Amino acid sequence: MKKDNKKSAKTTDSGNSGKKSNATPRKGTFGKSQLPDKTAKKIYLGRGKDEKPIYEWNDNAPEKKKVPFKKPFSPIKSKLKTEERKPDYEFKGLAAKTKHELGDEIRLNKYIANSGVCSRRDADSLIEGGEIKVNGQVVTSLGQKVKRSDKVVYNGRVLNPEKPIYVLLNKPKDFITTTEDPFERKTVMHLVANACEERIFPVGRLDRNTTGLLLFTNDGELTESLAHPSNKIKKIYQVTLDKPISKNDTDAIVEGIDLEDGPVAVDDLQVLSKDKTILGLEIHSGKNRIVRRIFAHFGYEVVALDRVTYAGLTKKDLPRGKYRFLTEKEVINLKYLKRKM
Repeated sequence: MKKDNKKSAKTTDSGNSGKKSNATPRKGTFGKSQLPDKTAKKIYLGRGKDEKPIYEWNDNAPEKKKVPFKKPFSPIKSKLKTEERKPDYEFKGLAAKTKHELGDEIRLNKYIANSGVCSRRDADSLIEGGEIKVNGQVVTSLGQKVKRSDKVVYNGRVLNPEKPIYVLLNKPKDFITTTEDPFERKTVMHLVANACEERIFPVGRLDRNTTGLLLFTNDGELTESLAHPSNKIKKIYQVTLDKPISKNDTDAIVEGIDLEDGPVAVDDLQVLSKDKTILGLEIHSGKNRIVRRIFAHFGYEVVALDRVTYAGLTKKDLPRGKYRFLTEKEVINLKYLKRKM
């Protein structure tokens, strides 16, 4: 009896007896016992009251076009900029008057500044105060020159004039601009930790919730130059306000305003959105939280602030949270070319 049951199971309604069919039975209006033709297409009709799918077989249904395979987004491409090889700056485009700075002998204050201790101006104060030793001897002469092979000591530590490094970061939100934080919050140093072995420092500051361009370097002289108000380093911000700005207020901001710590000059202000909540602000002031304070003076709250340009550098091809090394040409423009930035 068992053998007879097996034989009958192999026999189908289509008349193909003794052969096992791989086709799935039709469901829905065609019944469970019918088998589909090879050219039939399975069409999804929806779900019934029991939430089970209902299908229909259609012999004339057009073939479904194959969707070309697309590779999923990979973050590897965005990391290429941050994993590029550290450049070895030679400064071939420098003027002849600056070539002596790259020779075997350099001024002692530049040697100290290149070691990441302080700026060149502060190095002069250390020298005058007798805090610097060269080959075991205290040096107080500001014009003193040293060789790179000399042993220069400050506060018991041998200084090493590292190669200059210049890193540009597109800072995201929720990172504070400081080298250390006692509360163990996220700092911008975590974002550039793998950039180089040399110790680099941020030039200036960006608030925790401010995004955009932030420069890092171990070049003390450049840091001082960019931070000095007399150089009027240009910065451009994209500002998003909590409400539309009026024309009277835009005119008043461009004309210049007085805050609690003195007058503030704005180079340009443009409305970028139809609802007048997104603005472009060009300014050279380096005062603390200056952009937010300007708009707070007129009763506006800055809900988003992004620095898109800094000293001629832009965010082009630099994703948020990533960094890149400056090119030699960019460094020369920052350090040696006398032009409005």
